[in-house]
This record gives sequence, structure tokens and C-alpha cells, in this order.
Amino acid sequence: MQPPGTAPIDPGLPAPGFTLMDQHGRARSLADLLGSPAVLFFYPKDMTSGCTEEACGFEAELGRFRRRGVGVLGISILNAKSKKKFADLHGLRFPLLADDATNDRRKPEPVVARLYGVWVEKMLYGQKYMGIRRTTYLVDREGRVARRWDDPETCGHAAEVLAAVIELGL
Repeated sequence: MQPPGTAPIDPGLPAPGFTLMDQHGRARSLADLLGSPAVLFFYPKDMTSGCTEEACGFEAELGRFRRRGVGVLGISILNAKSKKKFADLHGLRFPLLADDATNDRRKPEPVVARLYGVWVEKMLYGQKYMGIRRTTYLVDREGRVARRWDDPETCGHAAEVLAAVIELGL
């Protein structure tokens, strides 16, 4: 078993607990959802095209998730103010959580993204940087990872997760 933060959490293992602030300044915890399945989708950054497409996909399927008793949480860097702007602009009704801790140089050091093994080295135009790897976790009623998607396509991803909820009987 790998230590938390070194690799993504494999299906069958417990989903690490956390508490983060949402776009309304309310503390949200994974423990609040125990007893119900939950979708945790980690996205790189608010207001980017791929992240907007993914979040809007979850919003479009939100009623179907809720009818099945499944909570949906989006998690990314940047603060609750940024999350509120993103949610308001796109009519997102589910919690967007701010994993916005920074280091002494004011660079992002997200705690939950590290815990879930999705804070990784990336490269853009030949420059290395740290960022969130787009990853989705489906957590069962007992708090175990039921399924994980690494680098999913943003278009149609929410429907794919919903299909897994139905397939797994969650």
C-alpha cells in the first residue's frame, strides 16, 4: 500500500477524509457524505475551457446523480471566491471545493490533491510545473474508492461516471 500523496488511490482502498471550503464559504467534508456514494472530480483550474466543459457536464447530469443519492464535489486549486465566480457564471449547483493551500513562496500546495495523488509534475511549452491531473473518483457508501478515471475526456465524462454508478448499483 502506497503512502498517501504518492500515487492515485486504487479502487477498493479507503478514500482519504478531508474538509475544504466551498464556493459559499461553507466547510465541506467527505465524512458528510458517508452513507451515500460520492463523485469527487479533481480539475486543474477554474475558468479554463476543459474544466468548464467537465463541470457543466456534471451540472447537466446533476438531477440524475441526486435521484440516485450521489453527491458531486468538484475540487481544484484557487480560492472560494474563484469557485463562486466559476459556479455563478456557469450555473453550477454542486459544491466546488477550494484546495487552495500555498507554500512560503505563495505557490499552490494543495493538501487534498496531494492526498489523492493527483498533484503532479506537468509540462507546458517545455516548462515543468506542478498541477492537478484531471482525475475522478467514485466513492461508495462505505467510503471506499469504487472506481477511478485518470485523464478522462471532458466531453461525456459525467455520463460515463453516471453509467458506472448505475452499473455498480450505487
